Amino acid sequence: MTGLAIRTFLTMLVVIDPIGLVPMFVALAGDRGAAEQRRIALRAILVAAGILVSFGLGGAWLMGWLGISLDAFRVAGGVLLFRIAVQMVFASYERETKAEMDESRQRQDVSVFPLAIPIIAGPGAIASLLILMGESRLYPLGFVLVLAMTGIVLMLGHLALVVSGPIGRLLGQTGVNVVTRVLGVLLAALAAQYVADGVRGFMS
Repeated sequence: MTGLAIRTFLTMLVVIDPIGLVPMFVALAGDRGAAEQRRIALRAILVAAGILVSFGLGGAWLMGWLGISLDAFRVAGGVLLFRIAVQMVFASYERETKAEMDESRQRQDVSVFPLAIPIIAGPGAIASLLILMGESRLYPLGFVLVLAMTGIVLMLGHLALVVSGPIGRLLGQTGVNVVTRVLGVLLAALAAQYVADGVRGFMS
């Protein structure tokens, strides 16, 4: 159980990347008042949590209904995460398209789109959570542990958004890029492990 908890925490920490949320949050909501920024941050985290919990609890049923095995999802998720990791390493990680970013700037409320999805609860986070939920079946109440660790990471993400101004000024763009690149390397290794586990499952 301890191994699952640590693996879940580190995986979701790398994928959601709380520090990496800071520059995007500042770009989208930096011109709002402090109170409004706190409301946007809380709403974004709550919506992202709802999305992840929904996929976490209903993802297995959906995969079964579509006839998708966990090993196939491991390979697909690993490939997707590796692509994201490469973007993170080269500090060009974008969780939404330019058109989506332009549209979000015109919206009054940016908490649901693009903050909650696809920035926080993006494809990488959803794929990782589904894989971890599949692994949790080997443990009693393992799914509760996976959701709890994901919740802790989301709380860290909320904290990063709330203090995004000081963090951004402290780290600067270079500091944020350094953190993002380190997490990108870890994510690439994790993606390779997902693919290897999936291929091993197909061959067994």
